[in-house]
Amino acid sequence: AAPSGLRFKVKMSSEEFEKLHEMYRSLYDELKLIPERALTSHGEARKKLVRTFDERQGEAEEVLQGMEEELRGAPSSYRNAMSAKLRLYRRDLGKLQRDMKTSCEHQNSHTHLQSQRALLLQGTEYLNNASQSIERSQRIAAETDQIGTDIIEELGEQREQLDRTRDRLMNTGENLSRSRKILRAMSRRLMTNKLLLAVIILMELGILGAVVYLKFFRK
Repeated sequence: AAPSGLRFKVKMSSEEFEKLHEMYRSLYDELKLIPERALTSHGEARKKLVRTFDERQGEAEEVLQGMEEELRGAPSSYRNAMSAKLRLYRRDLGKLQRDMKTSCEHQNSHTHLQSQRALLLQGTEYLNNASQSIERSQRIAAETDQIGTDIIEELGEQREQLDRTRDRLMNTGENLSRSRKILRAMSRRLMTNKLLLAVIILMELGILGAVVYLKFFRK
């Protein structure tokens, strides 16, 4: 009876172990795809993959613990083979955990590089805009300088014109002064000539009167 009970116990342990083994393989097959998918995922999709991996990894750990419990009640001859298989499963699960960690770190590094690249591109764009703004300012400054030079030259020409106009006005004023002096002199000469003419006329009238008197009234 004892050997029959032992065979029954071994059979039960073996069947339960195989059930747990199938559960683990199903979880493992799902888990091994996640690290590679995490490399190409971003944002919420990547966070969802991480949550799924943590959940499935926790379930796989529970299954392995159940397999360990089954091993405690199994005969030593059967326990050695199952222990070897269990160690292999734990090694594979640990490797998946490392792969997932590496994928996350790689993705974080990639995201960081993308952020740095975006910042670099943004900084480059700012520099380009600043350079363009400086170039525009330099062009405006050059144009303003040219306009200022042209205005100064034009003001210089206008000053020369004003100086020449002032000189002409001064010459005109001098000419007018000389003309007034000439006109005053001519006016004085004209008055003198009129006075002389009047005196001459008076003298002629006096002489004519004397002649008439002597000729007709004095006998």
